[in-house]
Amino acid sequence: MGQGNQSVVSEFVLLGLSHSWKMQVLLLLIFLVLYLIIVLGNIAIVILIITDLHLHSPMYFLLANLSFVDMLLSSITMPKMITDFLREIKTISFGGCMWQILFVHFIGGGEMVLLVVMAYDRYVAICKPLHYSTTMSLQKCIGLVVTSWTLGFVHAISQMAVIVQLPFCGPREVDSFFCDIPLVIKLACTDSYNLRALMNADTGVLTMTSFILLLISYTYIFLTVRKSSKTGASKALSTCTAHITVVVLFFVPCIFNYVWPLSITWVEKFLAVFYAVLTPLLNPSIYTFRNKEIKNAMKRFRSYNINFKGNM
Repeated sequence: MGQGNQSVVSEFVLLGLSHSWKMQVLLLLIFLVLYLIIVLGNIAIVILIITDLHLHSPMYFLLANLSFVDMLLSSITMPKMITDFLREIKTISFGGCMWQILFVHFIGGGEMVLLVVMAYDRYVAICKPLHYSTTMSLQKCIGLVVTSWTLGFVHAISQMAVIVQLPFCGPREVDSFFCDIPLVIKLACTDSYNLRALMNADTGVLTMTSFILLLISYTYIFLTVRKSSKTGASKALSTCTAHITVVVLFFVPCIFNYVWPLSITWVEKFLAVFYAVLTPLLNPSIYTFRNKEIKNAMKRFRSYNINFKGNM
């Protein structure tokens, strides 16, 4: 990405999570293990859904896309952070910083919309079951997923169109482990108060609109479930509880980062870790351990492998 603003800053310094060498070594080991779990766990879910015919339904198609998005989201920031633990001075080029911001908001914005799509899928399945097969056809699901990627891309580009034009001529220390809009805007050699408010409003509109739509969807679902049989209500609540847990884990850090920033350094770093690391880590666990169909698919997959090896 070109430096259209003719910035004199060619790179930024990432201050990371700690200045202690011993702590950095410990964090290196911890985050390396977490990243491997994130990648392997999300890949396992995608492969399981693709290969198991029992999981070829709209809900699991969307879940596979969520796992893929989570893996991408963590891969934007974690490999850089892990390698930076081995460096005394952690730097990132101006272009690399801009690309990181672009992809974090592209993937993150897309995931927000995807979570709304997943809530809509549960709404149709529970509130309008007779219309489910026609409303949530494969073509409709693909269209909704493409829409989520498109809205995420439009959101990211609208942010980048402003940031790349800012003058960066002095401060270059980013007090985090990756480049993010609120932190980078503070380094611009201009009065950034109004600009920060505008950028936060941009992200806030997407975040709060998605969050409100999710609340509306789950309110309708719970009202419908209350009128259902105990068996149907229990199954519906089990599925929706997993979705709601993921929604809370994803949206709370976003709200406090962009909509209602706390401006407390250690809190901002904690929320950044939560957003980039813990949410992609917890999503596979939440859906795997709380979903009976996924558990059964895993058993079938293991049984198939054992039988296949036994026949060799």
